[in-house]
Amino acid sequence: MNLFKCVVVGVAVVATCISEIAAETPPAVTAAEIIKLPESTNSIGMKFKSIPAGTFTMGRGVYAHEVTLTQPFQIGVHEVTQAQYKQVLGGNPSRRQGVDNPVENVSWEKAVKFCRGLNELSAEKAAGHVYRLPTEAEWEYACLAGTTTKYSFGDDHTVSGQYGWYSENSGGKTHPVGVKQPNAWGLYDMHGNVSEWCWDWYGKYPRAAVTDPIGPATGSSRVVRGGGFLSGVRHAISSSRYSRDPSFGGYGNVGFRVVQSSPSE
Repeated sequence: MNLFKCVVVGVAVVATCISEIAAETPPAVTAAEIIKLPESTNSIGMKFKSIPAGTFTMGRGVYAHEVTLTQPFQIGVHEVTQAQYKQVLGGNPSRRQGVDNPVENVSWEKAVKFCRGLNELSAEKAAGHVYRLPTEAEWEYACLAGTTTKYSFGDDHTVSGQYGWYSENSGGKTHPVGVKQPNAWGLYDMHGNVSEWCWDWYGKYPRAAVTDPIGPATGSSRVVRGGGFLSGVRHAISSSRYSRDPSFGGYGNVGFRVVQSSPSE
């Protein structure tokens, strides 16, 4: 718990810039109205968007609850690619090979190891960057991108092929990241290509409003979010969540994206 908090603190300096953007953002936007959030690129070419702090409704129906994220955060524009994974850790565990495709068939533990490997790169250490997996709340907030609909692009699943790769259009394989349209905050493949590991242990949602949640203190499985190329589009809504064994790397449709923090935040 304390180690995780050490990772997420220190993101206040850019709050002024981000809050101005957030204040100008309408309560509901579509992917056709891309909000120009600040973007940065790290030493190995990974791009990040600065996501504004805010309050949103997490989950749907009986699981809906209010969540407030008090600090902005920088999340990967794309899922981690096979080339990036190989550059940091060496090797490529993916069953569907492609240097620009998202890495998959990777365990939660290996995803965390990748974050630690990024932290140790000399250029990233010099910049003071710290990498981690997004919390489940951060992931859904980033996926929704200011919307309140089932998907970030609305409620109509028939247009989903413009935004993601699912069992209906993937041909049973992953595809290069960033090919489809992004959500309104400029994030790609949030609804498809591969499902994504989150930091949290899997558990029941709280009944009351919460602030900066990081999930249960303990558990047996970790959270996976977002649709994948093997799942149907109806299972890829922003609120869909799954549980997986964090030590098992045989999930061929699961990858991840990362969050970056730095001294300038």
